[in-house]
Amino acid sequence: MSTKPQRGLGKGLGALLGETGSMDNFRKPVGYVNKVNVAESTQPQDKADVLMIPVDYIEPNPFQPRQSFDQEALAELAESIRTLGLIQPVTVRKKAADKYQIISGERRFRACRICGMDLIPAYIRDADDQGMLEMAIVENIQRENLDPIEIALSYQRLIDECRLTQEQMALRVGKKRASVTNYLRLLKLPAKIQHDLKVGQLSVGHAKVLLGVEDTALQEALCDLVVKEGLSVRELEKKIQKLQETEPESKTAEPQDLPDEYFKVLEIVGRYFDNSISLKRSASGKGSMTIRFTSDEEMKKFLTAIEKI
Repeated sequence: MSTKPQRGLGKGLGALLGETGSMDNFRKPVGYVNKVNVAESTQPQDKADVLMIPVDYIEPNPFQPRQSFDQEALAELAESIRTLGLIQPVTVRKKAADKYQIISGERRFRACRICGMDLIPAYIRDADDQGMLEMAIVENIQRENLDPIEIALSYQRLIDECRLTQEQMALRVGKKRASVTNYLRLLKLPAKIQHDLKVGQLSVGHAKVLLGVEDTALQEALCDLVVKEGLSVRELEKKIQKLQETEPESKTAEPQDLPDEYFKVLEIVGRYFDNSISLKRSASGKGSMTIRFTSDEEMKKFLTAIEKI
C-alpha cells in the first residue's frame, strides 16, 4: 500500500467545507451479480453483461505494449479496489473452456491479484464477431436499470471495441452527441465519485457540477460533503461558488453545454491522445483547449494526420 501523503485542500477550504473525516466506512464495495458460472457453463453468454471469472483462468495479453508497471501506482489502485470494488471491469476474449486472455484492463487485473481477489468482473467478447457485440452492447444500454457508470462504460466499449465515433454511437443509441459526451466525461472522475454515482449516493447532476472542479482532492471532498449532508445540486453549486469567492486561487470552472462543433473537435483530436483532451469556452466564445499526451509517438501520429489534411 502506498504511503504517499494525501493532498490537503488548501488554506481556508477545510473551514469552509467542514470536517468530513474518512467516508470510506460509508462506502461498500461495488458488487456484480454472477449471472453465469463462467468456468463451467456451456450456454451462450450475453457479452453485454458483466460476468465473474476466476482469476486463475485469466492470462495477460502477450501483445500488451506496456512492459513495465509503476508498482506504487498499482498498490494505490489495489487499495482503491479493496475499498470500493472494481468500478470498471476488464475485457477478455475466450480462448478455451477455462482460459481467457485480457484485451484491455491488465493494470486493473494486476491490482485485483494484489488484492487477493478470486473472481474478477469482466466483459467477454469474441474478437471475430463485431456486429453481434455491437448489438449486444446497444441492447444493454437500452435497459432501464443501468446506473450512470454502466451507461458510460457501455459508451466507452462502443468506442474502444466496436470502433464507433461518438457521432455514430449517438445515432446507434438514439441520444444527442452532447449527452453521450457528458456520460463519457463521468469516467474522468476519481474512483470514489464513480463509486457513489454507481450506488446512487450521487446524481448525474452532482457529478456534472463536480466535473467543473479541476482539483481532484477538492472534487472528492465536495463529494464526501454531498454524501454526508445530502446536499442538493443547487446547494453544491452554492458551496463551490462560495469557495470561488473566498479562494480565488482554487481552480474551478462553471460547467456549460458546448455547441456540437466543439464536441466534434474533441472527438477528432481525442482519437490521437486517448481522449485526454479538455476544452473550456466562455459565453463570449473565447476559451482554451488542453491536450495531455503520454509519449512522443502520440504527437508524431497527430502530426502525420494533420499534415495529410
